[in-house]
Amino acid sequence: MQAHDVASPTETLGRILARPVSAADRARAALHVLDWVGCAAAGALTPPGVAIRGWARTLGAGPCRTIGGLSLDARDAALVNGAVGNVLEMDDFHRAAIVHPGPVVIPAALAQAQALGASSEAMLDAVVRGMEAMIRVGRSVGPAHYRHFHTTATCGVFGAAAAAGSLLALNASQGLDALGNAGTQAAGLWQCRLEDTMSKQLHNGRAAQSGLLAAQLAAHGLTGAHRIFEGPLGFWAGLCADARPHELTADPDGPWQIHDCSFKPWPACRHTHPLIDAALAMRDRIEVARIRSLRVSGYRDAIGFCNHITPSTPVEAKFSLQHAAAVVLLRGRPTLDDFDMGAVRDPDVTALRARVSLSEDPALTARYPQHFGAALEVELDDGTCVIEQRTDALGDAECPLSMDELLGKARMLMEASGYSESKIIRMTRACLALAEGGPLSAVTSELQ
Repeated sequence: MQAHDVASPTETLGRILARPVSAADRARAALHVLDWVGCAAAGALTPPGVAIRGWARTLGAGPCRTIGGLSLDARDAALVNGAVGNVLEMDDFHRAAIVHPGPVVIPAALAQAQALGASSEAMLDAVVRGMEAMIRVGRSVGPAHYRHFHTTATCGVFGAAAAAGSLLALNASQGLDALGNAGTQAAGLWQCRLEDTMSKQLHNGRAAQSGLLAAQLAAHGLTGAHRIFEGPLGFWAGLCADARPHELTADPDGPWQIHDCSFKPWPACRHTHPLIDAALAMRDRIEVARIRSLRVSGYRDAIGFCNHITPSTPVEAKFSLQHAAAVVLLRGRPTLDDFDMGAVRDPDVTALRARVSLSEDPALTARYPQHFGAALEVELDDGTCVIEQRTDALGDAECPLSMDELLGKARMLMEASGYSESKIIRMTRACLALAEGGPLSAVTSELQ
């Protein structure tokens, strides 16, 4: 091949996404669909979910079913479904990319599949390919991007475009058009973390909607930049000060990235999870009433993102290492209620939270983001120090959730959303049956 014939990174990504998807890959994708349904159903009842669904009721009807039982056109359905899947901070996660693929990719794939009347096989293939694109982009952006940009949004728009493009059977050139026009819409600023806002939900919804739109327009001939990543005025140059371009196309024939995703067991920011696991183990070793002080050691991003010693909202509680340590030590396995305002104001939780100090551990930072670790050191009233450490969080590949745990999580979330026992059983069976060719309508008909 001549030098000028060498494929660009964007072209190589397109070729990676064109690979065949196996039955095992679809089975994994079906688990992510079930996980998303649980997260989205419960998230739809929160204030952001209520606001988004209230807006959606002002729109015209369409063929695509959403959480909340609305019927909208594909792009609006992608926005609504995309906005509710991450509210409770229990959505799936990819460590190295620091993105949550399911809440963006699945709504885009679900909407486009409904609009086309596509098969469950085609829909799951789209989920696999969309997650691949999103994760690879997330791995390529570099740490500086994450300081200012919500990577699930900025990288998710590419995943949504790839998922919709798979369903639309875009050719190679159209696929590049879709990625180009997705990238030019990449957005999501982290200022929303510093204020009491619902913008994070809008980020996800717009990423799903904008990527879907980019693919649909590409199918009708609207062109986009074919070098959207590597071009001198492209994504990496504009938004990624320390981009890692090789990560976009590394190991092009390797397993699909969906298999390296984590399922989150606890309703809080993923950066708190290794600490939660350590605190749960600590409860078996000490008497909580004897705690004099607590020291949490973590990697840099965990300390930077989750430092709220006096959270004032449920969102801040979910992003508080101090609250996570206190509420878990006092109450055990954390539930949705442990991050609401009742828990935040609980006098016992407040008192223990005030004894927590945070510090960065350079060794944990060096292993991050491939490994999410934490250490919890407790000093007791007699001066004894007890330490619990975690290298990885529950739900990661090194310590995965069992099938029973995954099904139990989905059940808990659907129960919290008001699903009846019979509805939970039907929805669970319908999602898992997608991998065996079960109809997508069996899933969408149960959305409420």
